[in-house]
Amino acid sequence: MAKIKGALIGCGFFAVNQMHGWQDIANVEMVAICDRDPERFRIVGDQFGVARRYQSAEAMFADGGFDFVDIATTVGSHRALVELAASHAVPAICQKPFAPTLEDAKAMVAAADGAGIPLMIHENFRWQTPILAVKAVLDRGTIGMPFWGRVSFRSGFDVFSGQPYLAKGKRFIIEDLGIHSLDIARFLFGDAHRMTARTARINPDIAGEDVATMLLGHDNGITSIVDVSYASKLPEEPFPQTFVEIDGSTGTLRLGKDYKLTVHGPEGTTESLVAPKLLPWASRPWHNIQESVALIQKHWVERLAARQEPDTSGRDNLQTFALVEAAYLSARRGETVSLVDLLG
Repeated sequence: MAKIKGALIGCGFFAVNQMHGWQDIANVEMVAICDRDPERFRIVGDQFGVARRYQSAEAMFADGGFDFVDIATTVGSHRALVELAASHAVPAICQKPFAPTLEDAKAMVAAADGAGIPLMIHENFRWQTPILAVKAVLDRGTIGMPFWGRVSFRSGFDVFSGQPYLAKGKRFIIEDLGIHSLDIARFLFGDAHRMTARTARINPDIAGEDVATMLLGHDNGITSIVDVSYASKLPEEPFPQTFVEIDGSTGTLRLGKDYKLTVHGPEGTTESLVAPKLLPWASRPWHNIQESVALIQKHWVERLAARQEPDTSGRDNLQTFALVEAAYLSARRGETVSLVDLLG
């Protein structure tokens, strides 16, 4: 395959994982990086051997010479950067959460459509090896038709030391982590049309909620529970594992601690380990998330080469983002919210 050239905007905490992922794809070369902080782009540029370094995204796009841009900045800058990419007809990957508001997200999708460019949201949790294994079981029909599911992420891990800005936002766990869990629920059970949510702030030193429980009514009749917590003090810290439970018409599935997958069906019970690979640049316990970064980037390159829409496109992610908005609205009002009213 011909060499595909990329550029990165944002050289912060998580972007290093993305640079490692790009480096592992043989036909991808990252040729430019951009960050308002010259020290940050110096560190990333030196580590990955990228000579072109910018403090201005406009200047980087003006110089051009790349086939796609990876936007790894915080949410407030996403719309301007996606629209900038669209104005230069450059395909774009955008970090989650997609946008500050659903209206912004819709505008970004419209900008990409108007420019005729693919737009993918870096919604990597559905690309985790254990989640893909769960999806494969469902697709094989081993447990029949699912009718109930649970996606659970409960932890007491200190995420604030590496990303201190997370403690300052009025929105925290649903927007930062719940968005991943909600996307997994969509991936496994299909789109949802109703949301009921409850939230709490247990940690007094943060501004937003750190616990959320969400009840989803899916279009196909499945009911699912999505629960997330960074306030759960457990005897063994499971971070960053997502647990999944699914009941089907002919069996059950349980994805539990240490990536143990138990599937019970008409032919009996099987147990297997569906652990992620520990990539050479990855480190435990982050390796599950780090591998999913590499997998979603590989998917992007394959779809870009084939001129096909990526699975987690901007248009697709509107459904996930609407669930986030619905969860906050439901928790604030204390009532069930219809997704139809949000998406229009």
